[in-house]
Amino acid sequence: MPEFYMPAETEAHERIFMAFPSGGYTLGDTEEEAEAARTTWSQVAKAITRFTPVTMVVDPSAEADARRHLGDGVDYVIQELDDAWMRDIGPTFVRTKGNSLAAVNWNFNGWGAQSWASWEKDQLIAGHLAQLTGLAELRAGITNEGGGIHVDGEGTILATRSVQLDPGRNPGATEAQIEEEFSRLLGTSKVIWLDRGLSRDNEEFGTRGHVDIVACFAAPGVVLYHDQQNPQHPDFLISREVRERLEASTDAQGRKLTLIPVPAPSVLRDEEGWVDYSYINHLVTNGGVIACAFDDPNDQQAATILADAYPGREVLSVDARELFARGGGIHCITQQLPRA
Repeated sequence: MPEFYMPAETEAHERIFMAFPSGGYTLGDTEEEAEAARTTWSQVAKAITRFTPVTMVVDPSAEADARRHLGDGVDYVIQELDDAWMRDIGPTFVRTKGNSLAAVNWNFNGWGAQSWASWEKDQLIAGHLAQLTGLAELRAGITNEGGGIHVDGEGTILATRSVQLDPGRNPGATEAQIEEEFSRLLGTSKVIWLDRGLSRDNEEFGTRGHVDIVACFAAPGVVLYHDQQNPQHPDFLISREVRERLEASTDAQGRKLTLIPVPAPSVLRDEEGWVDYSYINHLVTNGGVIACAFDDPNDQQAATILADAYPGREVLSVDARELFARGGGIHCITQQLPRA
């Protein structure tokens, strides 16, 4: 057994960590935009609390706004923040041989030292949460984010070359070196490499291709993937590439994968260009699935697919358009602490 391993996200959770939006492009340029961000983050938190306690990390400047939106419905940690994407700035929690927990610090650097990002405060959040939870902090030898990986809990991990081999994160790194670090920290023995993420996520204000908007494990051997069915959208070709790669892959146990396509929303563009709206970017927690909705004709079909993929869990959909307008989804703003 490896010294550390990352449990599947479908395992029981003690709590979910989030961060409250307090500045920068996430908050926006106007009070109206800021309030839209605060409201959407809060709606996600309220949906999660139906199933799992939420701890909200809040910059001191935003405490009044957070309490106005969330009241006593969450626990608060007051800590300086640059941004609010907890999946990426927070630690990845893993189990040890003795079945205790530890916190992996991925050395967050603003999604590959992007010119528009700031991370002086956010790069400390993983360490702060390790201290808060009383867990050992494991410092990674690579730069990564929680949105850049997805595991099945049985030794298999999904990742993209565009993120893990990004010169802004891991200059000169090889696939073998990345795989070795995943093995050391996450207990994985098989990486299924996808070349890239969705088109918009590879543009200037994206992550350079996080996997958690493209594909995820619903169970060992079962993968949900983003299926853009409209050939006009550039993600049509990416969906095909992803499907072909997954069809040709086996997991760490040697199984062929069962693939479940999740149709993309029917909307193709917003005022910024091609959208990367995706139902893949959901949170599974205890008895629930917190799903993205887009006021789209495909919302209900996606919710039904997720309900079938996660039997026995209630699917709650939250309008995620304000999240995606800022560069992510529900999975991106949440991070699970497995139950001890």
